[in-house]
Amino acid sequence: MGSSVPSILSVLLAYLLGSLSFSYLIVRALKGIDIRTVGSGNAGATNVLRVAGKLPALAALLLDAGKGLAAVLIARALEAPPMVIALVGLGAVLGHMYPVFFGFRGGKGVATAAGTLGSLAPLATVIAAGLFLIVVVTTRFVSLGSIVVALAHPMLMVLVWRLGIAEQAPDGWLVVGSAAIGLLIAVKHHENFARLLAGTEKKIGQRARGEE
Repeated sequence: MGSSVPSILSVLLAYLLGSLSFSYLIVRALKGIDIRTVGSGNAGATNVLRVAGKLPALAALLLDAGKGLAAVLIARALEAPPMVIALVGLGAVLGHMYPVFFGFRGGKGVATAAGTLGSLAPLATVIAAGLFLIVVVTTRFVSLGSIVVALAHPMLMVLVWRLGIAEQAPDGWLVVGSAAIGLLIAVKHHENFARLLAGTEKKIGQRARGEE
């Protein structure tokens, strides 16, 4: 894995794995429709919930998270260096957002990022999940929770070490990978962010275009 060719292949594999849009496939199988043409138009678990119900949404959430988790675990099993592992995680999220199998029109990457970041830094991700729940429960904005947690995750990786919760300092490449994923998710939520600032973003239980 020290050579460039295996490293590039690992990142490419992660991207292809991320390109498997389970939200699209589940809704297509159950409803015979393209999830990107209904509800918020987003190929993600929240829109699956809106369109197909709780169990399909849960399946989409777990599968989308699972592909991010699997991509990083495979790279670790192959003893990839930290830089490659970070790129693998980034590749999986990019695949979900811009899937080659579905015309490069994917979701916003939150579930896949959760699986990816969970394998990069489990403890920081658990704390991030708690922060996500706090934001969503108090504000009822899923998009806000997604943006806050995505941007906070790399800082949480460092914080758990500084506070002595984690024994070792996080590898710099993994922190950079987490930050890059966070920025991607924030950019993908730019329309949600604009609506949050304008006071027009819809809350949980309300129909919304572009809602995460």
